[in-house]
Amino acid sequence: MQIIVRDNNVDQALRALKKKLQREGVYREMKLRRHYEKPSEKRAREHAAAIRRARKLERKREERDGVR
Repeated sequence: MQIIVRDNNVDQALRALKKKLQREGVYREMKLRRHYEKPSEKRAREHAAAIRRARKLERKREERDGVR
């Protein structure tokens, strides 16, 4: 990853770096790796996330089709 500092504006470059890290999911990964997570806990977390994604997709699909 590379950020270009223009006109010695380090603050702007730092904001751009933080935004890129956020988009790449680095902060989320760091938070998850802070403590050991048992494989069963990981499976449960990923399963719950998949259910949330499916429900959200279904809500958006219903909203788009005007079912409600």
